[in-house]
Amino acid sequence: MQFSLPARLVIEDLQVLFDNGSLTSVNLVRAYMERIEEVNPTLRAVGELNPDALHIARALDVERSMGRVRGQDNIATKDKMNNTAGSYALLGAKASRESSVVIRLRDAGVVVLGKATMGEWAQCRSRKASSSHGWSAYGGQVLGAYYPQQDPSGSSSGSAVAVSIGLAVGSIGTETSGSIVNPAEKSNVVGIKPTLGLTSRDMVIPISLRQDTVGPIGRTVKDAAYMLSAIAGKDSFDNWTSTQPYETTPDYVKSCNHLGLKGARVGIPRNGIDFHLDDSTKPVMDAFETAIQTVRHAGARVIEEANFSSYDAPSFARNSSIVLDTDFVAGLSNYLSQLATNPNDIHALSDIARFTRFHGQEHYPDRDTYVWDRQLGRNITHESSESWTAYQANLFMGGEQGVVGALDRHKLDALILPTFAAFHLPAIAGLPIVSVPLGFYPAQTALRMNLKKTLVSVAPNIPFGIAFVGRKWSEEKLISLAYAFEQRTMIRRQMRPYIRPTFELSDQLEPTEETPYKLKVQYRAPAMDRPKLIYEIMLKTISRVTSLRSWVRSIFSVNGSLL
Repeated sequence: MQFSLPARLVIEDLQVLFDNGSLTSVNLVRAYMERIEEVNPTLRAVGELNPDALHIARALDVERSMGRVRGQDNIATKDKMNNTAGSYALLGAKASRESSVVIRLRDAGVVVLGKATMGEWAQCRSRKASSSHGWSAYGGQVLGAYYPQQDPSGSSSGSAVAVSIGLAVGSIGTETSGSIVNPAEKSNVVGIKPTLGLTSRDMVIPISLRQDTVGPIGRTVKDAAYMLSAIAGKDSFDNWTSTQPYETTPDYVKSCNHLGLKGARVGIPRNGIDFHLDDSTKPVMDAFETAIQTVRHAGARVIEEANFSSYDAPSFARNSSIVLDTDFVAGLSNYLSQLATNPNDIHALSDIARFTRFHGQEHYPDRDTYVWDRQLGRNITHESSESWTAYQANLFMGGEQGVVGALDRHKLDALILPTFAAFHLPAIAGLPIVSVPLGFYPAQTALRMNLKKTLVSVAPNIPFGIAFVGRKWSEEKLISLAYAFEQRTMIRRQMRPYIRPTFELSDQLEPTEETPYKLKVQYRAPAMDRPKLIYEIMLKTISRVTSLRSWVRSIFSVNGSLL
């Protein structure tokens, strides 16, 4: 008997196989490891495997046999893996405690399979022209799976790529401004950027305390909803979670309703889209116009020209720069102060900048430190009046002048936009986004390279997405809308990656204690390897956990990149 496991099976399929005895946690972990080894030399989506993953899987199999069923590398784990944000500066550093999000996953029966490749410091280091999405000194360059040398977008690059080709059933990423939803769209998967405060950022290497969120990436809306239910909730280590309006976290899987679009009111902020159009976006907009008709046919009322009252791009750029710069300097120092071991004696951004300039493997000056130079040159802090004023201006622009204002004026449930135009205002206002597959660039598409001329940004077959954006704490509604759209279109199935593993799970895969699985690491060449900070996670047996319905034993990749 052979299962077409990784690219097709979702969490509920895996649950059935566990329940009927066709599959064990150990077999599943080994299958994913085989698939990782097969394609990682090319795509470099996974940076480190957890050496304890098989032992944890065996323990969970024992639990199940006794009748007990449980429900990026910038997210700290208390195990043998590193948490580097893609930099050699933090290699060997150990956190004093595990991230609260990881604790929730482990409590749910998750096996942390490994960590995936991300953009170094969540793309918060270099000038755009000297940078590339998904590159880090420690991890090398992660590539998308839909075109050779594809730009994976960033910074949760490896997390999305791993899910797209079945190296994990799902992943956890971090987003400051686009870092979950952008990689998700470019890998033809689903990304949820939660409301700021729905998930804890405790022991996550930060960019901005006022914008960072942790959220799931899955092949389907329902898989992402399962993961969001597992990681959401209040946490004493992150005061922002105390603003949640409920004591018991919703079961987001219950929002997956085929009729979710019926009777809904959705708006299109054309002025928020038009600003981002260029000569490469016509195929995306053509698909978007078709999607609008799909939404109408599903019973939704679509309000055209549900525009933002103001979309001041220069003010957005200026204020965001101030907020992110001052937050990063303070937040990074706070994270570093909580390290239990710190072999490179890194305590502040200035230490990291100095290390980077004098450490050859960091590829300086080819990869410059423009962002850090700007941040260190500011004579203000995150507590200064200038930083606070910029933050308040951003809240107003993203909220009353932007998303929230448009929703309120037209009495809407959500806004819909192409994903490439959707993340900017929600980022500064702390609002949620659900991105799902929308389409692919057609065969005649001309190639476009990134600014560094190292990656293909636009090409035939590269995916793009559609985003559902809402008010704070509206994840249930957004998931319902996104699920209904997904089920009507099933876009993901319309295109296959140009590269994917061939290994499948069979009932003859029986690991033993005498022959534990070892990932070959010959592909780890200095500058092109050991990908990023995420954790591939196996959401093992989380079936029927109280309000979580029937969870599953499957594998996640948790991404620790924050931007």
